[in-house]
Amino acid sequence: MVEISLTNTRIRKKERFDPIDPKNIRVYACGPTVYDRAHLGNARPVVVFDVLFRLLRHVYGEDAVTYVRNFTDVDDKINARAAETGRPIRDITEETIGWYHDDMDALGALRPTHEPRATDYIAQMIAMIEDLIAKGFAYAAEGHVLFEVRKFPEYGRLSGRSLDDMIAGARVEVAPYKRDPMDFVLWKPSSGDQPGWDSPWGHGRPGWHIECSAMSAELLGDVFDIHAGGIDLQFPHHENEIAQSRCAHGSEVMANVWLHNEMLQVEGKKMSKSLGNFFTVRDLLDQGIPGEVIRYVLLMTHYRKPMDWTAEKVREAEATLRKWRGLTEGIEPSASPAPAVIAALADDLNTAGAIAALHDLAKDGDIPALKASAALVGLLDDRLGDWVAGGPDLAGFAAQLDALRIAAKASKDFSAVDAMKQKLTAAGVEIRMTATGVELSAGPGFSAAELEQI
Repeated sequence: MVEISLTNTRIRKKERFDPIDPKNIRVYACGPTVYDRAHLGNARPVVVFDVLFRLLRHVYGEDAVTYVRNFTDVDDKINARAAETGRPIRDITEETIGWYHDDMDALGALRPTHEPRATDYIAQMIAMIEDLIAKGFAYAAEGHVLFEVRKFPEYGRLSGRSLDDMIAGARVEVAPYKRDPMDFVLWKPSSGDQPGWDSPWGHGRPGWHIECSAMSAELLGDVFDIHAGGIDLQFPHHENEIAQSRCAHGSEVMANVWLHNEMLQVEGKKMSKSLGNFFTVRDLLDQGIPGEVIRYVLLMTHYRKPMDWTAEKVREAEATLRKWRGLTEGIEPSASPAPAVIAALADDLNTAGAIAALHDLAKDGDIPALKASAALVGLLDDRLGDWVAGGPDLAGFAAQLDALRIAAKASKDFSAVDAMKQKLTAAGVEIRMTATGVELSAGPGFSAAELEQI
């Protein structure tokens, strides 16, 4: 069996992945808060951990892997959006979940085994909070329930921070009902139009962190194999999950392996609305960038390294995928992905290495293996190929250039041929002239707009 190695944030090193039960591998990833479109940074963990899901299914069997990714559908951001728009909260969350599914489907991401919504697990959250109070790890105050952080000495181990450092460097809410500034909310009161549920502490709603602990325990058990998410969630969200889960269950760990993907930049700068470089996935799709191209770009960089989204990478991805789709059209895939691709992914999800191996397969002419191996990383899927069929029609330009070439051979004047070639090259068209004719293809710098001007 293929040996998988993963960099475990919990122990700060790469180690061999040894599942608790090879026939029942359990993975949890933090999902979106559903109040708006998913931005490009949100898409990175979706694609990265989709590759993890595919790899685990390939190695251990499709029925042996349970993958859970939640929807946070109770949150102050959602409440604020409802207040701004005058729309019911449920309408906003339902619409946003539909958007999310459409956008992530466009990136070729498989749907997780379970996609629990926080509002469907309120009873489990209340039960866990009651248990934490009974065990002395949480306390009720003024309609709130808070986790008492200093009752859990290992708090901060995941992110490598001490409590004093966290207090000094973090923006923590100071409230009179807190025993310590670092104590975090498990339950808070609701009033007015805020969503709420009856509880032993009054009408209220859960804090953010408790939902993932309750849902993962319900669907995966007290201790499971892998917990994944963006590095921005490491503190405080994942620290808080670990604290409340371990104290509730009396376990040494919440998950054996913690995986964190690094952040995303755009053209070398942090993505932000103030810089004008903030994109949702839908923005890119509406600009005509195919979902498969977005996926390829996201996989070009190892998940543990900061990733830079650039126009040049988009052009490279599109040209490569056009070439690969041309090579694999009508070709049956091999029975198994190439060993080099599997080995790259098994080595801490080295997607950049896997893509390099795919290039080697294309170069060596092993097209059946290319098709099977690309499928392992979610590329060259028939469901994602419509964009190629709708690509540039270069047949007319090829015929025109060929006619100019024939005329030039007779007149010995190749100036018209050279001018046409120069225009096509400027539009990003690659030209191959042979004794039998002219072949044109969209290259890395292809521009449909410039082509229309010829």
